Amino acid sequence: MSTAKPRVGPLATPRSTPAPRLDVDALIDDPATGIIVCCGSGGVGKTTTSAALALRAAERGRKVVVLTIDPARRLAQSMGIGQLDNVPRPVPGAGGGRGSLHAMMLDMKRTFDEVVESQASPEKAKQILENPFYIALSSSFAGTQEYMAMEKLGQLHRDAVERARHDPEGEGAFDLIVVDTPPSRSALDFLDAPERLSSFLDGRFIRLLLTPARGPAKLMSAGFSVITNTLSKVLGGQFLRDMQTFVAALDTVFGGFRQRAQQTYALLQARGTAFLVVAAPEPDALREAAYFVERLSGDQMPLAGLIVNRASPSPQGSGLSAEGALAAAERLRRDDPESVTAGLLRLHADRARLVAREAQLRDRFAAAHPGVATAVVPALAGDVHDLDGLRRIGALLAGEASA
Repeated sequence: MSTAKPRVGPLATPRSTPAPRLDVDALIDDPATGIIVCCGSGGVGKTTTSAALALRAAERGRKVVVLTIDPARRLAQSMGIGQLDNVPRPVPGAGGGRGSLHAMMLDMKRTFDEVVESQASPEKAKQILENPFYIALSSSFAGTQEYMAMEKLGQLHRDAVERARHDPEGEGAFDLIVVDTPPSRSALDFLDAPERLSSFLDGRFIRLLLTPARGPAKLMSAGFSVITNTLSKVLGGQFLRDMQTFVAALDTVFGGFRQRAQQTYALLQARGTAFLVVAAPEPDALREAAYFVERLSGDQMPLAGLIVNRASPSPQGSGLSAEGALAAAERLRRDDPESVTAGLLRLHADRARLVAREAQLRDRFAAAHPGVATAVVPALAGDVHDLDGLRRIGALLAGEASA
């Protein structure tokens, strides 16, 4: 008979005590916390969580900038800003005392342009920026958004450090950056994107396009002609020429791309960065959250905790169990088939069962990942559309019962 212990998966039967509580206020009040990264699968409330954390931190005295990658522009609406762009904009009515709040939304192409402009001479940058292949790459290439989110984070951090050194009280001297990561089906794509983009630009096909400029022409021209003629038929001659021109121009600045990506990756691993995994109280979302936790641990990224959003609030009269409510409803229904109270009791039972099921899912997650601090945010009756709504979310994140 085997004595091996069964593997405990993310939704296995719980065998441990409930997770420790995530102390959100301690996290945002700690001056050593300089970057908070909210990550998770799509549709779990990362954008709202990021905005609420940023607002709460600002109103507790931090100088905060929140960066969103949400194309739905909900962050701008909830903060009362007409439109966000690639530059931090002050949020009216936010902050308190020494605190302040700025918000911005990633402009993928503009950020890519800034990288090129910072790494190349004006003539070379102009050649790259006007190239049709570059325009297509910077606007829609898979992974570009995630790469540029990393790039913009690095830019913000470098600017904040520089401004704090020369003018700590000035506009834009941020001491906390809150990042809302891109919505993606693949967990933590934004961590992989720099390597994927680097691999593409440094791949065999791209190196082949550079062969005429680099290799011995007499040795390579015949074979290369056969290849390029074939590619021209498949891709079109003009497309191939645009690609070759782009790659030749970009080759001189490529080292800067890789170096900056490595610097930002190291920044994410450094003390002062905190990752928050955001999930919904559903099996699939918590499985994704389990993957995030394991991947962050494997990459030595500093995990601060788990936020479970939109949890079902316990029904009033929660001392009455689902079974007790159903039994009472059945007795009332026998006496009065149209009893309103019986209907309410059945609703109470349904809610109680849902709350118990969600609690069981959280306990199973805690059993598989002991020590991961957790904050549970109950679902609100309506959408968050202003600063007061974000303040309420922030209070719930901090565990304030009055919220």
